[in-house]
Amino acid sequence: MTLAELNGLEVARAEEELRRCCGSRTFVRAMVARRPFSDEDELVRSADEVWAICGRGDILEAFAAHPRIGSKNDVEKKEGSERSWAEGEQAGARTADEVTLSELALANQAYEARFGFIYIVCATGKSAPEMLELCRVRLAHEPEAELAVAAAEQHKITILRLRKLISA
Repeated sequence: MTLAELNGLEVARAEEELRRCCGSRTFVRAMVARRPFSDEDELVRSADEVWAICGRGDILEAFAAHPRIGSKNDVEKKEGSERSWAEGEQAGARTADEVTLSELALANQAYEARFGFIYIVCATGKSAPEMLELCRVRLAHEPEAELAVAAAEQHKITILRLRKLISA
């Protein structure tokens, strides 16, 4: 899809496309309302501005749309480009050995128990051991500080996906 095509979509279809980039309905609706975007820079700038005004509930809704890091079952539940994006983003976990994947699953569980949401990391280009180490480090954060870190990671993912969306 091109940026011009995104700009020209009916509202419901544009929401569907943007929801693949970020699971927050507030974010999606605000982005749709800001169309048309003149170029990729304006799209990204708008995403930055919209994400900055999203509240805790919006952020948690975006997190909930992601598969868990290292969970093949979670990735397989996704469909179409969202699944292929998740597979590409988590490529480092797909090639990990069983011990690392098991440790990552345990770290994910500990993270969710501590913070109440799934572990979000911009996994693109990261190996499973790197993602595991980041999770362990982040488990020491205070809850509100970690929410801010996870929200920043979510935003990185959203920007990558927006770029993928308009270059597909």
